[in-house]
Amino acid sequence: MAITAALVKELRERTGAGMMECKKALVETNGDIEAAIENMRKSGQAKAAKKAGRTAAEGLIVIKTSPDNKQAAIVEVNCETDFVAKDENFKSFADAVGERVLDSDVEDVEALMALPLHEGEDTTIEEARQALVAKIGENMNVRRFARIATDGVLATYSHGARIGVVVDIDGDAELGRDIAMHIAASNPVCVDEADVPAEMLAKEREIVEAQAKESGKPENIIEKMVEGRMRKYLSEITLKGQPFVKDPDTKVGKLLESKGATVNRFVRYEVGEGIEKKQEDFREEVMAQAAAARSE
Repeated sequence: MAITAALVKELRERTGAGMMECKKALVETNGDIEAAIENMRKSGQAKAAKKAGRTAAEGLIVIKTSPDNKQAAIVEVNCETDFVAKDENFKSFADAVGERVLDSDVEDVEALMALPLHEGEDTTIEEARQALVAKIGENMNVRRFARIATDGVLATYSHGARIGVVVDIDGDAELGRDIAMHIAASNPVCVDEADVPAEMLAKEREIVEAQAKESGKPENIIEKMVEGRMRKYLSEITLKGQPFVKDPDTKVGKLLESKGATVNRFVRYEVGEGIEKKQEDFREEVMAQAAAARSE
């Protein structure tokens, strides 16, 4: 029987599993959707799909570097609780995903999930993820990754496993690590003012102008107020404009200049940033877990 896109779509809607997993399951059952669902339940894929809607805002940031330190990969792998983030099975999975990102050339998470978790093995990252969800009982996913290559120096810093930074710097490795540590602590948006997204700048200016007009001062004074506040804002969000964490009297830009160093780019990941976490009290959480257990 031909495996049509409509058939794959139906199976995805009924199980919540990924497109490739659904297609594979239908091929194995010659298009019998009920048999495919049964097989997916047996393998744990359907169980994993049931948990797919649950918020996974905890997890790990993994950083991997090549032996020559010219390439690096940074990955965020999420789970639901800090407890599972410390589980050795979860940590091993996240570590393996980091290695695959470093060694591959995939451009997005969907393509990454189709790769073998370990070189030379058949089990894909997605299949390993689903098996781990079934084993541990929490939703988990690979949220994002970045790969950086340089002709200069790659410096990295990890604050526990919750914040990770990779810096591409033309300069010495020790300075690079200090800058990476600063980025972890101060969370700049970009390297310098020229890199600030225009939309972000326009939105902030709109807010600052509205605040300044509330003062009731003359227009020429308001303009000066706006420009002053925008300069302060830019110094706060740009790496070069921030006071260096190890020496607050020195701006990072001046430090780099004094060392003859240049930061080309950086990537900073923090676990769960931007994910809206559902607030639940303990009683509600226990009741929700009990209800979920009865439905499985």
